[in-house]
Amino acid sequence: MLNYALLAFVPVAFALEALHAPGVWVFLASALALLPLASWMGRATEELAARAGSTVGGLLNATFGNAAELIIAGIALAAGKTEVVKASITGSILSNLLLVLGLSIFLGGLRFSSQRFNVQAANIMASLLTLSLLALLLPALFDLAERSYFRVDPRLPNLSFSHAAAIVLILVYLANIYFSLRTHRDLVGAKGEEHAEEAQWSLPVAVGVLALATVGVAVMAELLVGSLEAATATLHLSEFFVGIILIPLVGNAAEHFAAVSFALKNKMDLSVQITIGSSLQIALLVVPLLVLLGWLIGKPLDLVLRNPLELGALFASIIATNAVVRDGETNWLEGFLLLGVYALLALAFFFTPQ
Repeated sequence: MLNYALLAFVPVAFALEALHAPGVWVFLASALALLPLASWMGRATEELAARAGSTVGGLLNATFGNAAELIIAGIALAAGKTEVVKASITGSILSNLLLVLGLSIFLGGLRFSSQRFNVQAANIMASLLTLSLLALLLPALFDLAERSYFRVDPRLPNLSFSHAAAIVLILVYLANIYFSLRTHRDLVGAKGEEHAEEAQWSLPVAVGVLALATVGVAVMAELLVGSLEAATATLHLSEFFVGIILIPLVGNAAEHFAAVSFALKNKMDLSVQITIGSSLQIALLVVPLLVLLGWLIGKPLDLVLRNPLELGALFASIIATNAVVRDGETNWLEGFLLLGVYALLALAFFFTPQ
Protein backbone atom coordinates (compact mmCIF):
# COMPACT_ATOMS: atom_id res chain seq x y z
CA MET A 1 0.00 0.00 0.00
CA LEU A 2 2.86 2.36 0.87
CA ASN A 3 4.41 1.73 -2.55
CA TYR A 4 1.26 2.97 -4.26
CA ALA A 5 1.14 6.07 -2.05
CA LEU A 6 4.78 6.95 -2.71
CA LEU A 7 4.22 6.72 -6.47
CA ALA A 8 2.39 10.06 -6.12
CA PHE A 9 5.80 11.70 -5.74
CA VAL A 10 6.67 10.85 -9.37
CA PRO A 11 4.34 13.53 -10.85
CA VAL A 12 5.15 15.80 -7.89
CA ALA A 13 8.85 15.66 -8.76
CA PHE A 14 8.07 16.44 -12.41
CA ALA A 15 5.85 19.36 -11.41
CA LEU A 16 8.44 20.82 -9.04
CA GLU A 17 11.11 20.59 -11.73
CA ALA A 18 8.84 22.20 -14.34
CA LEU A 19 7.96 25.03 -11.94
CA HIS A 20 11.66 25.59 -11.14
CA ALA A 21 11.01 24.97 -7.45
CA PRO A 22 13.94 25.08 -5.00
CA GLY A 23 16.34 22.22 -5.63
CA VAL A 24 15.87 20.75 -2.17
CA TRP A 25 12.18 20.05 -2.89
CA VAL A 26 12.98 18.42 -6.23
CA PHE A 27 15.65 16.34 -4.50
CA LEU A 28 13.32 15.15 -1.73
CA ALA A 29 10.42 14.41 -4.10
CA SER A 30 12.60 12.45 -6.53
CA ALA A 31 14.22 10.53 -3.65
CA LEU A 32 10.80 9.51 -2.31
CA ALA A 33 9.66 8.59 -5.83
CA LEU A 34 12.67 6.30 -6.24
CA LEU A 35 11.60 4.15 -3.27
CA PRO A 36 8.52 2.55 -4.90
CA LEU A 37 10.08 2.49 -8.38
CA ALA A 38 13.08 0.51 -7.12
CA SER A 39 10.68 -1.79 -5.27
CA TRP A 40 8.66 -2.44 -8.44
CA MET A 41 11.87 -3.22 -10.33
CA GLY A 42 12.71 -5.84 -7.73
CA ARG A 43 9.18 -7.29 -7.75
CA ALA A 44 9.13 -7.55 -11.55
CA THR A 45 12.53 -9.25 -11.53
CA GLU A 46 11.27 -11.79 -8.99
CA GLU A 47 8.20 -12.49 -11.14
CA LEU A 48 10.39 -13.10 -14.19
CA ALA A 49 12.71 -15.28 -12.09
CA ALA A 50 9.75 -17.37 -10.88
CA ARG A 51 8.83 -18.09 -14.51
CA ALA A 52 12.37 -18.82 -15.64
CA GLY A 53 13.12 -21.74 -13.31
CA SER A 54 15.47 -21.95 -10.35
CA THR A 55 18.80 -21.67 -12.18
CA VAL A 56 17.92 -18.91 -14.63
CA GLY A 57 15.77 -17.28 -11.97
CA GLY A 58 18.67 -17.25 -9.55
CA LEU A 59 20.82 -15.69 -12.25
CA LEU A 60 18.19 -13.00 -12.88
CA ASN A 61 17.96 -12.16 -9.19
CA ALA A 62 21.74 -12.13 -8.87
CA THR A 63 22.19 -9.90 -11.92
CA PHE A 64 19.38 -7.38 -11.42
CA GLY A 65 19.29 -7.26 -7.62
CA ASN A 66 21.06 -3.91 -7.51
CA ALA A 67 19.86 -2.53 -10.85
CA ALA A 68 18.33 0.59 -9.29
CA GLU A 69 21.59 1.48 -7.56
CA LEU A 70 23.48 0.89 -10.80
CA ILE A 71 21.14 3.24 -12.69
CA ILE A 72 21.39 5.99 -10.05
CA ALA A 73 25.18 5.73 -9.93
CA GLY A 74 25.35 5.63 -13.74
CA ILE A 75 23.33 8.86 -14.00
CA ALA A 76 25.61 10.51 -11.44
CA LEU A 77 28.66 9.30 -13.36
CA ALA A 78 27.31 10.72 -16.63
CA ALA A 79 26.88 14.05 -14.80
CA GLY A 80 30.55 13.97 -13.85
CA LYS A 81 30.01 13.43 -10.11
CA THR A 82 32.62 10.71 -9.72
CA GLU A 83 33.21 11.32 -6.01
CA VAL A 84 29.47 10.96 -5.34
CA VAL A 85 29.52 7.69 -7.28
CA LYS A 86 32.45 6.37 -5.23
CA ALA A 87 30.76 7.48 -2.00
CA SER A 88 27.51 5.74 -2.98
CA ILE A 89 29.43 2.52 -3.70
CA THR A 90 31.06 2.62 -0.27
CA GLY A 91 27.78 3.60 1.36
CA SER A 92 25.87 0.74 -0.26
CA ILE A 93 28.31 -1.81 1.14
CA LEU A 94 28.28 -0.18 4.57
CA SER A 95 24.49 0.06 4.76
CA ASN A 96 24.06 -3.59 3.80
CA LEU A 97 26.69 -5.00 6.15
CA LEU A 98 26.18 -2.74 9.16
CA LEU A 99 22.79 -1.03 9.08
CA VAL A 100 20.54 -3.63 7.46
CA LEU A 101 22.27 -6.78 8.71
CA GLY A 102 22.60 -5.16 12.13
CA LEU A 103 18.93 -4.17 12.21
CA SER A 104 17.90 -7.65 11.03
CA ILE A 105 19.95 -9.38 13.72
CA PHE A 106 18.85 -6.91 16.41
CA LEU A 107 15.10 -7.10 15.72
CA GLY A 108 15.21 -10.84 15.06
CA GLY A 109 17.16 -11.32 18.29
CA LEU A 110 14.56 -9.42 20.29
CA ARG A 111 11.87 -11.80 19.02
CA PHE A 112 13.98 -14.99 19.20
CA SER A 113 16.73 -15.50 21.79
CA SER A 114 19.16 -16.64 19.10
CA GLN A 115 18.99 -17.34 15.38
CA ARG A 116 20.97 -19.76 13.25
CA PHE A 117 21.92 -19.76 9.58
CA ASN A 118 24.06 -21.70 7.09
CA VAL A 119 27.55 -21.03 8.41
CA GLN A 120 29.28 -22.58 5.38
CA ALA A 121 27.49 -20.33 2.92
CA ALA A 122 28.07 -17.30 5.16
CA ASN A 123 31.80 -18.04 5.43
CA ILE A 124 32.10 -18.38 1.65
CA MET A 125 30.44 -15.00 1.22
CA ALA A 126 32.66 -13.54 3.96
CA SER A 127 35.74 -14.76 2.08
CA LEU A 128 34.50 -13.09 -1.08
CA LEU A 129 33.90 -9.91 0.93
CA THR A 130 37.53 -9.97 2.01
CA LEU A 131 38.55 -10.26 -1.65
CA SER A 132 36.30 -7.31 -2.40
CA LEU A 133 38.06 -5.25 0.26
CA LEU A 134 41.42 -6.09 -1.29
CA ALA A 135 40.10 -5.09 -4.71
CA LEU A 136 39.13 -1.67 -3.33
CA LEU A 137 42.30 -1.32 -1.22
CA LEU A 138 44.88 -2.16 -3.90
CA PRO A 139 44.04 0.79 -6.21
CA ALA A 140 44.56 3.18 -3.29
CA LEU A 141 47.94 1.57 -2.50
CA PHE A 142 48.80 1.67 -6.21
CA ASP A 143 47.98 5.40 -6.29
CA LEU A 144 50.07 6.03 -3.17
CA ALA A 145 53.04 4.17 -4.65
CA GLU A 146 52.79 6.13 -7.90
CA ARG A 147 52.73 9.46 -6.05
CA SER A 148 55.23 8.94 -3.24
CA TYR A 149 57.63 6.23 -4.46
CA PHE A 150 57.76 6.50 -8.26
CA ARG A 151 56.87 10.24 -8.20
CA VAL A 152 54.87 10.17 -11.43
CA ASP A 153 51.42 11.43 -12.38
CA PRO A 154 49.19 8.49 -11.36
CA ARG A 155 46.07 9.40 -13.36
CA LEU A 156 46.72 7.29 -16.46
CA PRO A 157 48.18 4.28 -14.58
CA ASN A 158 45.25 4.42 -12.14
CA LEU A 159 42.73 4.23 -14.97
CA SER A 160 44.58 1.42 -16.73
CA PHE A 161 44.83 -0.55 -13.50
CA SER A 162 41.15 0.09 -12.70
CA HIS A 163 40.01 -1.08 -16.14
CA ALA A 164 42.01 -4.31 -15.80
CA ALA A 165 40.82 -4.82 -12.21
CA ALA A 166 37.20 -4.32 -13.31
CA ILE A 167 37.49 -7.20 -15.76
CA VAL A 168 39.02 -9.43 -13.06
CA LEU A 169 36.20 -8.57 -10.64
CA ILE A 170 33.55 -9.44 -13.22
CA LEU A 171 35.26 -12.79 -13.82
CA VAL A 172 35.26 -13.46 -10.06
CA TYR A 173 31.57 -12.56 -9.92
CA LEU A 174 30.74 -14.92 -12.78
CA ALA A 175 32.73 -17.68 -11.08
CA ASN A 176 30.74 -17.09 -7.90
CA ILE A 177 27.46 -17.28 -9.83
CA TYR A 178 28.52 -20.57 -11.45
CA PHE A 179 29.61 -21.91 -8.05
CA SER A 180 26.31 -20.89 -6.41
CA LEU A 181 23.93 -22.01 -9.15
CA ARG A 182 25.67 -25.05 -10.62
CA THR A 183 28.57 -26.82 -8.90
CA HIS A 184 27.78 -26.16 -5.21
CA ARG A 185 24.14 -25.26 -5.31
CA ASP A 186 23.21 -27.46 -2.35
CA LEU A 187 25.87 -25.80 -0.22
CA VAL A 188 25.18 -22.17 -1.04
CA GLY A 189 21.72 -22.07 -2.60
CA ALA A 190 20.53 -19.50 -5.09
CA LYS A 191 19.37 -16.24 -3.56
CA GLY A 192 15.65 -16.36 -3.05
CA GLU A 193 15.40 -20.06 -3.91
CA GLU A 194 14.17 -21.05 -0.46
CA HIS A 195 11.25 -18.65 -0.59
CA ALA A 196 10.44 -18.98 -4.26
CA GLU A 197 6.78 -18.71 -5.11
CA GLU A 198 4.72 -19.23 -8.22
CA ALA A 199 4.55 -16.25 -10.52
CA GLN A 200 1.51 -14.07 -9.86
CA TRP A 201 1.92 -11.82 -12.90
CA SER A 202 1.74 -12.77 -16.56
CA LEU A 203 4.94 -12.47 -18.58
CA PRO A 204 3.83 -9.31 -20.47
CA VAL A 205 2.86 -7.63 -17.18
CA ALA A 206 6.20 -8.48 -15.56
CA VAL A 207 8.19 -7.24 -18.57
CA GLY A 208 6.05 -4.11 -18.83
CA VAL A 209 6.39 -3.24 -15.14
CA LEU A 210 10.14 -3.83 -15.28
CA ALA A 211 10.49 -1.58 -18.33
CA LEU A 212 8.34 1.22 -16.89
CA ALA A 213 10.00 1.06 -13.48
CA THR A 214 13.46 1.12 -15.07
CA VAL A 215 12.59 4.21 -17.11
CA GLY A 216 11.07 5.80 -14.01
CA VAL A 217 14.19 5.12 -11.94
CA ALA A 218 16.38 6.63 -14.66
CA VAL A 219 14.25 9.79 -14.92
CA MET A 220 13.96 10.26 -11.16
CA ALA A 221 17.70 9.64 -10.79
CA GLU A 222 18.29 12.38 -13.36
CA LEU A 223 16.20 14.80 -11.27
CA LEU A 224 17.90 13.64 -8.06
CA VAL A 225 21.40 14.19 -9.40
CA GLY A 226 20.46 17.46 -11.09
CA SER A 227 19.16 18.91 -7.83
CA LEU A 228 21.91 17.45 -5.64
CA GLU A 229 24.11 20.54 -5.51
CA ALA A 230 21.26 22.90 -4.60
CA ALA A 231 19.85 20.46 -2.04
CA THR A 232 23.16 19.96 -0.25
CA ALA A 233 23.67 23.72 -0.05
CA THR A 234 20.21 24.22 1.46
CA LEU A 235 20.49 21.31 3.89
CA HIS A 236 24.11 22.18 4.78
CA LEU A 237 25.22 18.66 3.93
CA SER A 238 28.21 17.63 1.86
CA GLU A 239 27.70 15.75 -1.41
CA PHE A 240 29.98 13.12 0.11
CA PHE A 241 27.58 12.58 3.04
CA VAL A 242 24.56 12.42 0.74
CA GLY A 243 26.36 9.93 -1.49
CA ILE A 244 27.57 7.66 1.27
CA ILE A 245 24.49 7.71 3.55
CA LEU A 246 21.30 8.90 1.82
CA ILE A 247 21.57 7.62 -1.77
CA PRO A 248 22.26 3.97 -0.75
CA LEU A 249 19.17 3.99 1.48
CA VAL A 250 16.99 5.29 -1.36
CA GLY A 251 18.30 2.93 -4.03
CA ASN A 252 17.95 -0.31 -2.11
CA ALA A 253 15.19 0.32 0.43
CA ALA A 254 12.97 -2.54 -0.80
CA GLU A 255 15.72 -5.15 -0.41
CA HIS A 256 16.58 -3.73 3.02
CA PHE A 257 12.96 -4.11 4.14
CA ALA A 258 12.91 -7.70 2.86
CA ALA A 259 16.03 -8.61 4.86
CA VAL A 260 14.53 -7.29 8.11
CA SER A 261 11.19 -8.99 7.40
CA PHE A 262 12.85 -12.40 6.96
CA ALA A 263 14.77 -11.96 10.22
CA LEU A 264 11.51 -11.28 12.05
CA LYS A 265 10.20 -14.58 10.63
CA ASN A 266 13.29 -16.42 11.95
CA LYS A 267 14.62 -16.89 8.40
CA MET A 268 18.08 -15.52 9.13
CA ASP A 269 19.58 -17.51 6.25
CA LEU A 270 17.69 -15.30 3.82
CA SER A 271 18.59 -12.09 5.66
CA VAL A 272 22.28 -12.98 5.54
CA GLN A 273 22.05 -13.93 1.86
CA ILE A 274 20.30 -10.68 0.97
CA THR A 275 22.62 -8.34 2.88
CA ILE A 276 26.00 -9.96 2.26
CA GLY A 277 24.97 -11.08 -1.24
CA SER A 278 23.96 -7.53 -2.15
CA SER A 279 27.31 -6.19 -0.90
CA LEU A 280 29.14 -8.77 -3.00
CA GLN A 281 27.12 -7.83 -6.05
CA ILE A 282 27.98 -4.17 -5.59
CA ALA A 283 31.70 -4.83 -5.15
CA LEU A 284 32.09 -7.52 -7.82
CA LEU A 285 29.57 -6.41 -10.46
CA VAL A 286 28.21 -2.87 -9.99
CA VAL A 287 31.63 -1.30 -9.33
CA PRO A 288 33.39 -2.80 -12.38
CA LEU A 289 30.40 -2.07 -14.61
CA LEU A 290 30.54 1.59 -13.56
CA VAL A 291 34.28 1.69 -14.25
CA LEU A 292 33.75 0.25 -17.73
CA LEU A 293 30.75 2.54 -18.34
CA GLY A 294 32.86 5.57 -17.48
CA TRP A 295 35.48 4.35 -19.94
CA LEU A 296 32.87 4.02 -22.70
CA ILE A 297 31.16 7.40 -22.20
CA GLY A 298 34.31 9.41 -21.62
CA LYS A 299 33.75 9.99 -17.89
CA PRO A 300 36.82 8.32 -16.36
CA LEU A 301 36.17 6.50 -13.10
CA ASP A 302 38.99 4.76 -11.27
CA LEU A 303 38.79 2.52 -8.23
CA VAL A 304 40.96 4.75 -6.05
CA LEU A 305 39.29 5.73 -2.76
CA ARG A 306 41.41 8.70 -1.71
CA ASN A 307 39.54 9.35 1.52
CA PRO A 308 41.23 7.20 4.20
CA LEU A 309 37.97 7.28 6.16
CA GLU A 310 36.21 5.36 3.38
CA LEU A 311 38.88 2.67 3.33
CA GLY A 312 38.83 2.44 7.12
CA ALA A 313 35.04 2.17 7.11
CA LEU A 314 35.07 -0.66 4.58
CA PHE A 315 37.74 -2.47 6.55
CA ALA A 316 35.79 -2.06 9.81
CA SER A 317 32.51 -3.23 8.25
CA ILE A 318 33.98 -6.40 6.79
CA ILE A 319 35.90 -7.24 9.98
CA ALA A 320 32.73 -6.72 12.04
CA THR A 321 30.60 -8.79 9.65
CA ASN A 322 33.11 -11.66 9.63
CA ALA A 323 33.15 -11.65 13.44
CA VAL A 324 29.35 -11.88 13.60
CA VAL A 325 28.71 -14.57 10.96
CA ARG A 326 31.65 -16.91 11.58
CA ASP A 327 29.81 -19.13 14.11
CA GLY A 328 26.47 -19.34 12.27
CA GLU A 329 24.49 -17.98 15.22
CA THR A 330 23.39 -14.46 16.14
CA ASN A 331 21.74 -12.62 19.03
CA TRP A 332 20.37 -9.12 19.48
CA LEU A 333 23.58 -7.76 21.05
CA GLU A 334 25.60 -8.59 17.93
CA GLY A 335 23.07 -6.71 15.83
CA PHE A 336 23.23 -3.74 18.19
CA LEU A 337 27.02 -3.68 17.89
CA LEU A 338 26.79 -3.55 14.08
CA LEU A 339 24.30 -0.68 14.35
CA GLY A 340 26.67 1.10 16.73
CA VAL A 341 29.55 0.83 14.26
CA TYR A 342 27.32 2.23 11.49
CA ALA A 343 26.20 5.13 13.70
CA LEU A 344 29.81 6.03 14.55
CA LEU A 345 30.81 5.94 10.88
CA ALA A 346 27.78 8.05 9.89
CA LEU A 347 28.78 10.66 12.48
CA ALA A 348 32.34 10.65 11.15
CA PHE A 349 31.05 11.16 7.60
CA PHE A 350 28.71 13.94 8.77
CA PHE A 351 31.52 15.89 10.41
CA THR A 352 33.94 15.34 7.53
CA PRO A 353 34.88 18.81 6.20
CA GLN A 354 33.21 19.70 2.90
